[in-house]
Amino acid sequence: MEGKEEDVRVGANKFAERQPIGTAAQTQDKDYKEPPPAPLFELEELWSWSFYRAGIAEFMATFLFLYITILTVMGVVQAKSKCSTVGIQGIAWAFGGMIFALVYCTAGISGGHINPAVTFGLLLARKLSLTRALLYMVMQCLGAICGAGVVKGFQKGIYESNGGGANVVAPGYTKGDGLGAEIIGTFVLVYTVFSATDAKRSARDSHVPLLAPLPIGFAVFLVHLATIPITGTGINPARSLGAAIIYNKDHAWDDQWIFWVGPFIGAALAAFYHQIVIRAIPFKSRP
Repeated sequence: MEGKEEDVRVGANKFAERQPIGTAAQTQDKDYKEPPPAPLFELEELWSWSFYRAGIAEFMATFLFLYITILTVMGVVQAKSKCSTVGIQGIAWAFGGMIFALVYCTAGISGGHINPAVTFGLLLARKLSLTRALLYMVMQCLGAICGAGVVKGFQKGIYESNGGGANVVAPGYTKGDGLGAEIIGTFVLVYTVFSATDAKRSARDSHVPLLAPLPIGFAVFLVHLATIPITGTGINPARSLGAAIIYNKDHAWDDQWIFWVGPFIGAALAAFYHQIVIRAIPFKSRP
């Protein structure tokens, strides 16, 4: 037994930790380059085709996102038996799966935001300029309106009689419940976006074939599972606005502020948490 114990001792100490644990990890030299903060105003972008191409990509991605997801919602709501449809789980998969696919397709062009709350969080973290953020938000909202409009054009009767995929606070829940669900749900999403696209993580875990759109889409899926019964799950102001404009009923507008205030607060908290608490970027010494 003594020989075996010696083997275990040697084996346990022969190989050092591949990555330091705890605070020691912060003392290591960088093996990555921290991207510089984006300028607040970058007027040169206005004369660049890539700037407008990125806006078009955001429009098209949000259009497709609304089209597929609201069609899925309509299919579930109109069914007489929920067992004959994909149910809430299917709706959640439609939202998460579309985000996965669309972020994968557009990440190299626009960054694949597809959500004004994501754009707002990245703006606060200085990941993009204000001019680009405003373009993205406008194009996202226009894409959402067009996507919901096409669904209504295809099946107007079903669309009008089944809520149009509009976000409202469900009966039995208060507006505070809905606001809290939107804040926390958006925090989960935007924090996942920051973590999945972090330069330090990409360098440190380069041996791990992590596909950034996958955890982002999975976060959307999980948040929908939790909050569909409360608000129908917004966490995306463009999605909520597009459905509300096309459906255009009073009760869809009554709670609309929740689906803007909640996601923007959640995005701001996620940006603060990741940049200041987790990464401590403002406190790092400059070379």
